[in-house]
Formats: sequence, structure tokens, C-alpha cells
Amino acid sequence: MEEMTIRLKGLTCANCAGKIEDAVEKMEETREVHLNLMKQELRLTLAEGAARESVFEKVRDTVKKYESHVEVSLAEPGSHSHDHEEHCHEGCCGHTHGQEEDHTHSHEEGFGKKQLLRFSLGLALFLAAVLWQGEGETLLFLGAYVVFGYDVLWRALRNISKGQIFDENFLMSLSTIGALVIGEMAEAVFVMLFYQIGEAFQAYAVARSRKSITALLDIRPDTVWLLTEEGPRQVSPEQVAVGDRILVKAGERIPLDGIIKKGSAMADTSALTGESVPRFLREGDMALSGCIDQDGLLEIEVTKEFGESMVMKILEMVENAAARKSRTERFITRFARVYTPVVVALAVVLAVLPPVLGMGEFSMWLGRALIFLVVSCPCALVLSVPLTYFAGIGAASRNGILVKGGGDLDTLCHVERVVFDKTGTLTEGKFSVTEIRAEKAEELLALAAAAEGSSNHPIARAVVEKYHQAGTVPQPALSDIKERGGFGITCRAEGEEVLLGNRRLLAEAGIDCPVYEGAGSVIYAAKGGKYLGCLVVADQIRPGCVEGLKSLRQAGIREMVMLTGDRRETAEAVGKELGMDHVRAELLPQDKLASMEGFLELEGTAKTAFVGDGINDAPVLAGADVGIAMGAIGSDAAIEAADVVLMEDEIGKLAVALRIARNTRRIVLQNIVFALAVKAAVLLLSAVGLATMWMAVFADVGVALIAIWNAMRKK
Repeated sequence: MEEMTIRLKGLTCANCAGKIEDAVEKMEETREVHLNLMKQELRLTLAEGAARESVFEKVRDTVKKYESHVEVSLAEPGSHSHDHEEHCHEGCCGHTHGQEEDHTHSHEEGFGKKQLLRFSLGLALFLAAVLWQGEGETLLFLGAYVVFGYDVLWRALRNISKGQIFDENFLMSLSTIGALVIGEMAEAVFVMLFYQIGEAFQAYAVARSRKSITALLDIRPDTVWLLTEEGPRQVSPEQVAVGDRILVKAGERIPLDGIIKKGSAMADTSALTGESVPRFLREGDMALSGCIDQDGLLEIEVTKEFGESMVMKILEMVENAAARKSRTERFITRFARVYTPVVVALAVVLAVLPPVLGMGEFSMWLGRALIFLVVSCPCALVLSVPLTYFAGIGAASRNGILVKGGGDLDTLCHVERVVFDKTGTLTEGKFSVTEIRAEKAEELLALAAAAEGSSNHPIARAVVEKYHQAGTVPQPALSDIKERGGFGITCRAEGEEVLLGNRRLLAEAGIDCPVYEGAGSVIYAAKGGKYLGCLVVADQIRPGCVEGLKSLRQAGIREMVMLTGDRRETAEAVGKELGMDHVRAELLPQDKLASMEGFLELEGTAKTAFVGDGINDAPVLAGADVGIAMGAIGSDAAIEAADVVLMEDEIGKLAVALRIARNTRRIVLQNIVFALAVKAAVLLLSAVGLATMWMAVFADVGVALIAIWNAMRKK
């Protein structure tokens, strides 16, 4: 199916974004629709036979219906939009985008001059009316009401003319005009005043959360120093091709992924990993875009085009996180659509039915119904729930943890079982000689290095590297070297047969040798029919891994499982050292996936996470409840397949991710319970005449402010 991406420059209202997304989704020409407010983009899948031009026109008309000031344009395939700060910088209370402005929302952290003037004038008129208490009192109240509420009234009229009745503008207008009619002047003005304060605070909260994530956009380079025959030339990163060489000076951000060909430097990787300690980069090392060259001049050969570089993949993933909504967010959106018209209908019934039944005067029941309407606004839920997930994703990104969406945060907080891949995740993925058991250890190491020198096997390379590091005895001359698959190597030295391999190789020659029972792969050696000793080659456990696993236990993980293709003895030794509950060894890649599927089929609400290195674990990462790629710096497969990416090689980061996810979920539930409880209480009190308009104001704007403040708390 054909896809389209439409840019909506200037769209900043979450409420209207939801309405636009819903309206476009109902079009016959569309199948899947996702509106990303942070990127200001609408992505949709076209139905079969739908014409792109026609769909674009209908979408533009739909957007203009809700947001006439928004610039609607068709994004070019493969292009990236980063115009996150090119929006209205005036206040939400006074700025307009044109005569047909439907509403305004600020993303400034405070009031502009127009807003200060508006609030000062409105408050002056309101205080004068309260203190005057004479013939001009009504005019002063009306003046203050118009100053605070003119834009709300205008938007309500515009939306009603377009068939959009049940929104916050309609509710505020209806309730406050009704309050004016029954003589509650001060209450009507105060409702509008508090509503505008609430709008400004909401705008500040959204801006603060956007900044916590879009701060990552600072890692996107604007220019690159390209090395040419004429010398360094400043160009845009899109102009640099694979194989070109670029120059990065001290203090500059590395713009593109590549291999360092000249120079060395300390690199600040905190933008990618959340790690404050710089890394030392030298010739031959991989340099990743987004890192800062702190103190050296680097010449880098580019290995990836700009669109495929690490910095762009990270930005794309973080930006798209806002579009992947949790089940709670989707429920709240659907709930608000039903909740508001139901409450308006109940308010009408409350105003009309009791007087008809002779239960009191119409004015009394009208007042109660107006209070009912003020309380009914679902702003606290509609704003605070997505804002909480937004803040949670931002908190995670600041800790070097990339979460792909609110749904993944939701799932992560229910994880109680973690399945680990061993090599590259719990261990370093690099073999080294850990022990030599022989009477003449130096001679054995030299003999093994000579025999293994021509092999590319990781174990053979570990033996050779160990000899280069610690060998003092010259390597003997060997002849007739033969490699026997599944057994080892045979050769001749000084006229005698040499055997290097597993116990089966020596047993075949009738040579007895002691069994090594520790962790690691063992190379047994014999010469001239006599046992010489053995070398133990093992994959080292990552530094800090044991402490990281303990922090997971403390975070509530009740079961930890290790999957590996290693031999059982080695796997069980590593599992015991790490405190694993279960170890499954000698697994092929398809066996790992089958094991993962077995855990997913277990009964209960507990979720299972799989943690892999993101290089060869993509199928298992994708198949788990939550796929977590660890140490994924430089791994494209990790960012594509995983739901959560830990940018550092630290298991302890997973405990941080769990804490953030659970705190986010707890704050969401707190806001939902608090908002609904307060609103339900005031609705009941208003129905029986015990609630005042001031209580209604608190139940609407006050609850929204408290919920938003709660959403913004540190995760």
C-alpha cells in the first residue's frame, strides 16, 4: 500500500491534533493514520485506488477546518523535518494567526507582552468591579469577562458553525454565559480567568516536555568540513558520500559515522549514551555522529550517508516515540470523546427535568447545571496522560535509554522475567586465555600459538594474542599442520606428533588427560604421545554486570534466564556466577526464538523482556514482549528490531529503565484516579445543590494544573 507523509507546520495543540487524526482516519481513502505532534507530521497509508492529490486536498481541508493557520504541505520521500521550534512564540492568550484563527496555544515559557497587558487589564477591571459595588459594577464585570474570554467565545462560535460543538470552548462559553445570566458575575469572570491561566500553564508544560526530548536535535549537524584537493570545504552533511574524508576540529560535534584515519581525541558521548565519562578515540576506531571531539584534530573516512548515520537514526526513533501511543492514551482519547457529550446531555436533563417535575425553580436547577458543565471538561485527563508518557520518554533519553513509544513504557513496567543472550550481552564477546595448566606454561603457549597462527577462529586468535602479550619463549618450527573439524589441530614439531584440541582428539590417540570442569573452552595439548597440559579460553563477564543484575533483582525482576549456544559446562558456570535462575545452553539461533516463544506462552500478566546485543538477535528482540538491545552504539539492527535501546554496555541501565517506566505508569494512574474522583464528587454535589461555582473551577482547572504538575515531576 502507498504511504504519504504530510507536514503540518504550526500545529501545536494536542486536542486538535487528535481531532485531525480521527477525522483523517475516517476518510474512505485512508487505512492507517498516525499524527506525530512533535514532528508536526501526518503519516497515512492510502486505500487501494486512492489518488494522492485528492487525498492531500481532503486532508488539507480537514486540517484547515480545525486549525486554519497551519501550513499543510506534502513531504518529499526520505526527507527529514526538524522545524520543531518554528511555531507560534506569542502567548496563548493574545496572539492570532489570522482572522480565521480557531484557537491559539503558546509554547513560550511565560507570558509575552500582549499576555501581560491582557491579564493586567482584566484583573484591574475585575478588582474594580469587586470593590466598586455600585451602578457600574455590571459593566466592569462584563468588561473583565470579555478581556479574559473573547477568544474562547469566538472559537466556540467558529467551531459550532463547523459542526464542532462538544469541546472545551463550547463548555466554557455555555457555563460562563449562563452564570452571567443568573447574576453570578464574579464567578463567570473567575472561571474564564482560571481557564486562561490553566491554558498558559498547559502550554508551558508541553513546551518543557518537548524541550526535554528535542534537546537531542542539537546533535544534528548543520555543516561538515569536507576534505578536497583544494583543501577543507564547508558543505551540508547531505552532500558527503561514503568514502569521503571529513575534518573534525576540537570542540566540534562529529557529523557523520566513520573510521578515524588520522589523529586521536577524547570524545564526549553523553548525547548518545547518557554517560558523562569521555571515551578515547584513536586511529582505526569507529567515530559515531553526535559525539563531541573535545581536544584533538580528527580526519575521518565516512562509512554511512547522513540519512543512515547514527545521529539520524536516534533522532528518527525519539521523534517517532510520541506517535506510538500506549493503550492508556488511546483509551483516554476515546473516553473524552464519549464523556463530554454525555455530561452535556446530563446537564441539560438536570436543568430541565426537575423544574418540569415541580422539584424547584428553573433558575436554581440552571445554576446547578452550569456548575455541572464547568466540571465536565476532561482537560486534566486529555493533557496529563500523554504529557506523562512524553516526560517519561524524555527522562529515559536523558539517561541514554531510547524508548520507542508510550506503549513500550507501559509494557516495560509489567516486566518480571528477563531473558538474556550471553555473548556480547552478559559477556564482552571477546575471547582471551584465562588460564594455562602445564608444568612448562611458556613452552605450551608458544607451541599453541605456532599451531593456531594460521587459523581465523576466535579461540585461535585469543591464543595468538596472549602469546604476543606475554610470550617469552620462541615459537617452535612446525610442519604438516592439519586442522580437523570438531577435533582440533595436528602437526609435527622436532619430529614428534603434536595434538592440540578437545579431549576426543587426545582420546583417539590413546592419551589420557584430566577433565577441566570450569568455565570456558579448553585446548588440550600432547606431544610425542605424552600429555603436556591445557589452555583455557573464555569470554569475560562484562565489568559491572553482576552489580547490574543485582539492581534488577532489587527492581522486582523475579526470574532471569540465560540463553547461549555455548557448551553446557561453560554456560552453567557463567550462569552460576551471575546468579541466573535458568540456563539454556547449546542453542542454535532458531532454538533461542523457540525458547522465547515458550516464555511468552506462560500464563499470567507478567511480561517477558529479551536483552540482546542487537547484532544477531533481531528475530528474538522482535518476538519478545519487550525487545531490549544493550550496548547498541553503532548497531543498526538494534535500533530497527528493539523496542528499547540501552546505548551503553551497562545492564544497570535496564534497572533505570524499569524505574522510569513504573514511575510513569504510577503517575498516569494517580492523575486518572485523582481527576475522575474529584470530578465525580463535585458533579454529585452540584446535582444536589451543595457545590459552588468556585468548587467547579477547582474541579476543572485546578485538577488539570495539579495533574500536569504531577506529570512533569522527575521520573
